[in-house]
Amino acid sequence: MKLILASQSTARKSLLENAELSFECIPADLDERKIEQENAAKSPAELAVLLAQEKARLVSADRPQALVIGADQVLEFQGRILSKAEDIEDARSKLSAMRGQAHHLISAVTLAQNGEVLWSTHEKATLMMRMFDDVFLQNYIDQAGGALTKNVGAYALEGLGAQLFETIEGDYFTILGLPLLPLLKELKDQHGVGL
Repeated sequence: MKLILASQSTARKSLLENAELSFECIPADLDERKIEQENAAKSPAELAVLLAQEKARLVSADRPQALVIGADQVLEFQGRILSKAEDIEDARSKLSAMRGQAHHLISAVTLAQNGEVLWSTHEKATLMMRMFDDVFLQNYIDQAGGALTKNVGAYALEGLGAQLFETIEGDYFTILGLPLLPLLKELKDQHGVGL
């Protein structure tokens, strides 16, 4: 069975490649911000699942014979969802607010075929940022590059972003944006994909 990842995320792609799955990447052309705004009353977990489902549905409608993986992640901080930073100053503001505080990453994954959702799940991780000073923050901003606006939270934990944190509770794969272990189990048990 052909497997498609409905994402352009390099982290998600790398996780699936490292698990030695054979797949194609076809990003879903989805207005995530519009969906977030229209579903503002949903919990962070519900929103993450909805976004993952919409990505998988969209791509699977165009590729009906394929099994499509949709994934998304939301960041919850002090009871509200934070989107990706729009620019460096927005990233600075978000990082300043989160320093010395905990936030939650909720990652969802979905399987769809022929435009229909077959399975979905989500997992949550809690990350505690260190209480860093403005000099550290400026050094981080100077070195972080694309992570500031390409990743929710303005960091990539698998790189320089690891230096922002004091403690992490939760699955590493979930933090990178894909609940990999439940996905691999579902692929094997229900679709015969994998070892």
